[in-house]
Amino acid sequence: MERTSWSSHADELINESHDGVIRVQKLLKLGIPESTSYKRCQPGGPWRWLLPGIILLSTGEPTRQQQVEAALLHGGPDAIVTGSEAARRHELARLLPDPSVHLLVPHSRHIRTAGFALVERTIHMPEPVWRDGIPLAPLDRAVLDAARRWRKVDPVRALLSEAVQRGRCRPAELLAELNTGSRRGSALPRRVLDEVGAGVHSVAEAHGLRLWRASKLPKAMWNLPVYDGSGRFIAVPDAWCDDVALAWEIDSFEWHLNARGYAKTVARNTRYATAGIVVVQTLPSRLRDDPEGVIAELRAAYSAAKARPRPAVQARPSSVA
Repeated sequence: MERTSWSSHADELINESHDGVIRVQKLLKLGIPESTSYKRCQPGGPWRWLLPGIILLSTGEPTRQQQVEAALLHGGPDAIVTGSEAARRHELARLLPDPSVHLLVPHSRHIRTAGFALVERTIHMPEPVWRDGIPLAPLDRAVLDAARRWRKVDPVRALLSEAVQRGRCRPAELLAELNTGSRRGSALPRRVLDEVGAGVHSVAEAHGLRLWRASKLPKAMWNLPVYDGSGRFIAVPDAWCDDVALAWEIDSFEWHLNARGYAKTVARNTRYATAGIVVVQTLPSRLRDDPEGVIAELRAAYSAAKARPRPAVQARPSSVA
């Protein structure tokens, strides 16, 4: 492109860019002097700076896609997106808002974090998974890189539980990835993986697991089907104490706000009663607001269940708390 004509070829500049994002050095090769690029990014100019040496060929706020493209240009040809942005592009939903774009780059590359481009140098570079032209860390690495930066346990529980419950990751694979990666920020993910390995599927169940262990009752199994003596399905209780056939259901109020949810709960409880199973129902809010009361109810229900003959029901355990 001739230096005297580039300004009349805006479409060509866009075609040479990544969704309107371009390096100053690329513009120089196209015949646009650096001084001109800098001038056009000044207040009132038609372009704007995104990252050092990286320009948006418009003045509007960059889209998330443009931020990702800019971060990858900043990270260099081997950079891949990880953390929350990668997990979102892997179609997970239980994510905290994160304005940064977390990148992995080889440890030998001396690139620093700048603006919204969060750069992590690593000796454990994974093979990228390509989605819509963007190189992503594999999902197990992405969710752990996100979780390592979070400081509250419930969001970590929600994210890792979603990845496992949807069949996208396995607890053993997540733990193996955690053991090979950075130890920084690994305490919370490790704690949550212990809960997930016990069979819990949600934040509420994780709180329930903590209370059950505090109750000093015999070990409970989580999220496994229970059948009557004829092999007919009864339910999948959140927690199951097999020695006395005691079921614990952590039922959210929201589940009962529609007729269908209420009808399912009534039918489930009828199957429990018909089979002679003692069941405790607890609202998730009480796990946080009244833990001692919940523990007392569990102990009382266990005593009642132990005092009557155990019904002929069976569970198929997959994990034990």
